[in-house]
Order: sequence, then structure tokens, then C-alpha cells
Amino acid sequence: MYIGTWAQQNPEKVAIAITGSDNQQTYKQLNDRSNQLSRLWWERGLRRGDHVAIFLDNDIRYMEIVWAALRSGLYVTPINWHLTAAEAAYILDDCEAKSIVTSSRIQQSVGLFGFPSKCEIWLSIDGGAGSYEDYDSAIGTYPAAPLPEQPAGAYMLYSSGTTGRPKGIKRPLPEQSIDQYGATFALSHKNLWGMDENSVYLSTAPLYHSAPIAFATATLVLGGSIILMQKFDALESLKNIDKYSVTHTQWVPTMFSRMLKLDLDRSQFDLSSHKVAVHAAAPCPRKVKEQMLDWWGDIIYEYYGGSEGNGLTHVTPQEWRKKPGTVGRAVMGKLHVCDEDGKELPCGEPGLIYFEMPKLPFKYHNDTEKTKKAQHPQHANWSALGDVGYVDEDGFLFLTDRATFMIISGGVNIYPQEIEDALVMHPKVADVAVIGVPNEEMGEEVKAIVKLAPGISPSPELEEELLKYARENIARFKCPKSVDFTDELPRLPTGKLYKRLLKDKYWGKTASRIV
Repeated sequence: MYIGTWAQQNPEKVAIAITGSDNQQTYKQLNDRSNQLSRLWWERGLRRGDHVAIFLDNDIRYMEIVWAALRSGLYVTPINWHLTAAEAAYILDDCEAKSIVTSSRIQQSVGLFGFPSKCEIWLSIDGGAGSYEDYDSAIGTYPAAPLPEQPAGAYMLYSSGTTGRPKGIKRPLPEQSIDQYGATFALSHKNLWGMDENSVYLSTAPLYHSAPIAFATATLVLGGSIILMQKFDALESLKNIDKYSVTHTQWVPTMFSRMLKLDLDRSQFDLSSHKVAVHAAAPCPRKVKEQMLDWWGDIIYEYYGGSEGNGLTHVTPQEWRKKPGTVGRAVMGKLHVCDEDGKELPCGEPGLIYFEMPKLPFKYHNDTEKTKKAQHPQHANWSALGDVGYVDEDGFLFLTDRATFMIISGGVNIYPQEIEDALVMHPKVADVAVIGVPNEEMGEEVKAIVKLAPGISPSPELEEELLKYARENIARFKCPKSVDFTDELPRLPTGKLYKRLLKDKYWGKTASRIV
């Protein structure tokens, strides 16, 4: 099934509704408008395998743009609108997008007008100006009938590497047409969490993230309804579950923490419709999950996997209660835990986690070296996401660490190298290390540890100067929340920064992560 099927069977059913407004879209409207955009792209020369980009916040038109690509054999790349102009421009150029759909607000906030790009078709959802055409006017000249041929497209999401430069995760395009392949987008959601045409999915997070866009796509494949929040709010999330009789939700642990901290009478919300709450993206503190299970009951499911689609583990609430802390057993791919040389380790011994698939299901766009590094040294069809953990005697995976010092703050991946590269350019900085330090709400927050240039003395004013400098050069969500000063950073003779010593200071030796 796909949206064209549901547009025929139940055209007036609400496909998407924006919370706090009367703004909604039926399946007929979603199907028609995605057809119009697909025809525009076709008439302008886009063909199977070409790329398009979406640079929007949560808008009623977001999914019609996605489906225009998915029914045209195109790769579609959602771009995080919190990025700076330079960061967004890098992704737009790297994915070689031939068209982008954005808004004037985002253009103004990141200075998007006029930066160099191979992009030829610039569309703005709230009025054309300069190189931009008005989106509604542009697609309005095309018929709502589907293209004669509708090859299935795919997402190409971007996931940063340890160097901080994001890389596109590229999978082969399906060989089938969208009506033949469409249901594949929802296999896990149907089989693991029982989503179907009666599902009402509350989308609490930005659609540019991999999990929210996957859940939204699956909901529409299965004929359900999306209740789309424009931004997360803990109290409003609970109100929306009640108001819209939501059946399915997807979260990151920080959202749980914020809901638990609300000072309110929980009985005021009717959550009886809520059947499944899924969380992933970051480790969930055991106490937080226990409190959520006590509140919501045994409806909280967890999975571990990446945008690479190279494997998946899953755990039910009942299984988690028996094995607290686990992220489940493999439901896609076969798990292997290996040492640094690639030798497989016995049960209970932590090492680098690999998933075995019949063949490698992805590659990193324009980066064969990064693709190779993700593969096992002897088995090209085994790949790793960079996490460390162990498997118990029953096959349940437990995450214990990360192979790199990636920071996960509120479910968002932040890579220190990019921040270090920016701060070290400040004239008063001689050397810098960026690490994640404990934060009760966000899990981790970003801290910069700075060795100052000769003759420069630390001060609160200098800390603020460095924080401001960071905000001017990288996206705000990546910026350090604080700066500590030190006389020397622990570097090995080779120049490698020995971050374990820094982590021990803030986490304690038992919580330190592998260098």
C-alpha cells in the first residue's frame, strides 16, 4: 500500500493534522499535491536517481514533498534547519540536490539566499523572491494525476562522522514501482508495533530526524493519521495524546525526563488510547524508564539501530523488565561482538558491535574510506555503528560505551571534532578538547576544555567570548554550554588527545568511555 491506494479507498480521511490549529490535509489532498510536485520535477528534467532536498520545519506540506520524491525514483534528503548556512550548504552541495524546498523564515535565519550550489529548482512554501519560486503557484500549474511510471525512491539521510563532516547514507534504489514497493517502508512498524490504518501517530520531533520521518512515512503507507507537533512540549504532548486519541508515539529519553518533571495531576489526561510508545536515539537512564513504565504501563518499546539500516535490535516492555538496561535482541541482521582486531568475543564480554547482513545495505555518499571503516576487517557484509556492548547468554544486547567520544545530548548526536576545529581557530586558544559531561535532563551536555595561548589569562569574560565565538561559527545546538581552562591537555607523544583522562574528571573512572 501507499498514499495513492488510500486516496482511492478513503480520500477524505485526515492524513496529517497540525496540532494547535485547524490545518490538516486529507489523503486526496496529500496524493494530489505530491503528484503535482512529481510532475514539476519531471518536466524540469529530474530523473530516477537524482536528488532533492527539504529544508523546512514541521509543516503540513512536508510529507507531500517527501512522497513526490518517493513516487518519482528520487533520493530525498531532509536538512536540519538548525544548521548554519555553511553547514546546510555543504549538505546541499554534497548530495547534489537538483531541487530544494524551503521557506523564507529559514532562508533569512541561515542566510540561504544565493550561496553556491548545483541546485536548479528553488521553491519556497511562503512566496517566491530572487531565485525562489512560490511553491504553491509552481505546482499548481501541473495536473494531479500520477506520472505514467512511478519508480520507488529512497531517503538519503545525513549522519555525521567522527570528523564532524556529515555524510549521506546511501542505499540502492528499489527496483519496483512505488505501488509494489510502498509497503516495505512500514514493515517494522507493522510487525513490531502493530501499526495499521487505525493508527494515530503523534509526531513530537522534527521530521528531519531519521526516526520521526520513518514513523511518519510508515503511518501514511499503512493508511493511518499523523498528528504533527511543530515543536516538542512535554505538557502539550500529553494533551495531544488525550485530544486526538493517539495510539502510537515515538520519543527520545530527554522527552521522558521532561514529562516526568511536570508538576501536574496525571489523572487529568485520558491516555487509554495510547497503545505503543517507542524510544531510541540515546541510552535511556534506567530510573527514567522504570518511572515511565510505572506511569504508562507496559506499552514502552525500545530499539537500537542506525539510519544506515544495517541491523536492528528490539525489546518489549515485558522483556526489558526482566532484563533492565537491554536494547533487545536482533530482529534484523545477526549480532557479532568483536575486539579491535575483529576477533569475535564470547557472551558477556564487551566489544565493538557489528550487524551481519546478506550484503552491506548502504554506503556513505562520496566517502569510500568511511564506508570501509564501518565494515569488519574480514567480513564486508558485517558493519558497525561505532558502539560498544555485549550480548548475554539469551542473545540480549547491552550497550556499554561508544567507540568514539560522540556526545548524545537530548537524543541528538554531536561530534567533538567539528567544535574543536572551530574553537582552535580563536586567537586566544592554543589547544582545545570537547567532551560530553553529565546533564540530568539531556543525558550529556557539551563542555570545552581550553588551553590558552601564552600571555592570556582565564576569566568569566573570556569564557563568554569563546562561547559567543562558537555560536557564530557552528549550529547553536552543537555549541558548548561551558568552558573550563587548563594549563595542559593530555596528549600522547603522537599528538593524539587522551580523552579518557578528561572524561574521568567529570564522569568518574567507572563511567569513562573508550578512547
